[in-house]
Amino acid sequence: MPTIDRVVTVHEAKTNLSRIMADAEHGQTIGIARGSGNEPTVVLSAAPAAPGRRTGWMAGSMIPDDFDTMCQDEIIAMFEGASE
Repeated sequence: MPTIDRVVTVHEAKTNLSRIMADAEHGQTIGIARGSGNEPTVVLSAAPAAPGRRTGWMAGSMIPDDFDTMCQDEIIAMFEGASE
């Protein structure tokens, strides 16, 4: 079980949910206890960060460097109606 920084009641959690969530997002681990007890039944902490999108990880493997000009002569000939 993670180290709990503070314990709040269900009533306090419902009343101050936005503030408690902000505290959890800033690294606090908050226990939520039923009634007036100090024994938490659930623990609130920040979710792990989603992995970032990697850019350029397949650079050059899918699109050839000359993509913008490849088959240029054949394409121009097709548009101009030239026969092969």
